[in-house]
Amino acid sequence: MSQHPDRIAAAFARAASQQRAALIPYIAAGNPLPETTVPLMHALVGAGADIIELGIPFSDPMADGPVIQRAAEHAIAQGVGLRTVLGMVAQFRQTDQDTPVVLMGYANPVENMGQQQFAEQADLAGIDGLLVVDYPPEEIGEFAVLLDKHHIAPIFLLAPTSTEARIRAVGKIARGYVYYVSLNGVTGAGHLDVQDVAQRLQGIRKHVSLPVGVGFGIRDADSARRISLVADAVVIGSKLIDTMNQAAEGLPLAQQSRAAIEAGANWLNGIRQALDVARPAGHVAATTTFAGQAR
Repeated sequence: MSQHPDRIAAAFARAASQQRAALIPYIAAGNPLPETTVPLMHALVGAGADIIELGIPFSDPMADGPVIQRAAEHAIAQGVGLRTVLGMVAQFRQTDQDTPVVLMGYANPVENMGQQQFAEQADLAGIDGLLVVDYPPEEIGEFAVLLDKHHIAPIFLLAPTSTEARIRAVGKIARGYVYYVSLNGVTGAGHLDVQDVAQRLQGIRKHVSLPVGVGFGIRDADSARRISLVADAVVIGSKLIDTMNQAAEGLPLAQQSRAAIEAGANWLNGIRQALDVARPAGHVAATTTFAGQAR
């Protein structure tokens, strides 16, 4: 069992010290090409990412919209599975020991590998957190204990429909941060109501002491900036993936990776610049210190 540091808490502490929300891009491992993923991760860090959410390809991604569904299908067609993803993170860790990496996906690949083996291999690879859509807090039980033993934070989704009981349950078992889904539906959909998000976060923070990131429906620098005024992190995926795929579309295979990486990094840097200037002098975030809370 490795003894990697608490990178998630450190990332949120750095962002808070700079009076801004953390930036968490989501990318689908293996999209547009398997060899794109690791250089893309490094490029996104260079563009201002604080934490990277790396999607595990799955054949039935129920919470994801069409953009991420297509990316997952494309990755699966190229042979990318959970073991491949763990190898990608291990390769990333060879030159980046600081940026937290959170795997996001579904229970089937984890169960297929086996929870014990997954936790051991993810720890060795340098994974910091795991968000599994269909592992609700009521059912994760012993697996959450196993993840904690291997220094991997169990991360959970909360939604506008989450009951107070569900929020309380997540507050007890979650580590790292909590991901609030800003709207009902799938990734990349819907209209973003920042005032409603702010009210929901107030209710969540009554029971959750961890940082709260907000995702789904954030599509540009303006929506990211507005959400960053009320959230501890901005999570953004569908628009980033769409931007990369459009840049690579129609190009010869040898040029697709470079085009996708450059387009993704440039787009994300614009989001980061918006976050850097979003909070006026003297603005106090709803939660301001996270050291020691991630595990």
